[in-house]
Amino acid sequence: MQMLWAFLIGGAICVIGQIMIDVFRMTPAHTMSSLVVAGALVEAIPYGNKGLYDKFIEFAGAGASVPITSFGNALVNGALSELKDHGPIGIITGIFQVTSAGISAAIIFSFLAALVFKPQG
Repeated sequence: MQMLWAFLIGGAICVIGQIMIDVFRMTPAHTMSSLVVAGALVEAIPYGNKGLYDKFIEFAGAGASVPITSFGNALVNGALSELKDHGPIGIITGIFQVTSAGISAAIIFSFLAALVFKPQG
């Protein structure tokens, strides 16, 4: 049953992104940024001792943790955890500590793709 929910929730997030591109004529960059901000805002809503997006991940599993909205969730979690440990400077360091692997992978794989494929334009 968890696989079904992961498929439905992950698919729904992707459908929302596609609607933003097709219907609202948003660029992919604007769509991606909007979904990251939406994930961060949903995580900022308290639900018990966690944010609402964390509860969403517990329910939907990979359907909520894989899409781009989870990146916003990771940013908020990193900032808040480091804020508790190191004060206001932890907001900045926490964001990079939690998301550095994803950012590094994006840079490395983008560079490798640029080496393999000839850019157009």
